[in-house]
Amino acid sequence: MKRNKKERQSSLKETIEAKPFITDEALAKIFDVSIQTIRLDRMELNIPELRERIKSVATNNWNETVKALPIDEVIGEIIDLELDNRAISILDITEEHVFSRNKIARGHHLFAQANSLAVAVINDELALTANADIKFTRQVVQGERVIAKARVEDTEKNNRTVVEVSSYVDNETVFSGVFEMFRSNQEKEGNES
Repeated sequence: MKRNKKERQSSLKETIEAKPFITDEALAKIFDVSIQTIRLDRMELNIPELRERIKSVATNNWNETVKALPIDEVIGEIIDLELDNRAISILDITEEHVFSRNKIARGHHLFAQANSLAVAVINDELALTANADIKFTRQVVQGERVIAKARVEDTEKNNRTVVEVSSYVDNETVFSGVFEMFRSNQEKEGNES
């Protein structure tokens, strides 16, 4: 059942507030209208396009700087970061990330996004992956957006920091990993005691 414009725009606004990283394409499917209709609705409602929403969320939520690697070496775009606690990044799967024959994302891109986020969340000048236990739970295809969420779970296990990363496409888990991270300040702390 199609909604009238006022109802659609009201629902559109609520949907974008709940999921600020949703694409116009996904919204068009949800509301069973064209992408152009979604864009016009957003313009009328003064809702910025996705890139601007991402920047806005990042500016409002991200007040720390990555220490363990240059920001341009993080795979994906970091949109939230609290060092030694949590981090979120977004990776849009494009033609460069997929096999040409079937448009399925190469696994090393999903791993790289998660691994670089695990490094980025560490509050240290040096953070290296000592061990990783990973699991791919479904294929990701060109055009999908992968949201990776990292959480620091433990800093005592084997003198390593444990970071759990889960990656999602539309709230469906596509990748998970537990990363044991070496950090230079743990070695120093261990030598001082």
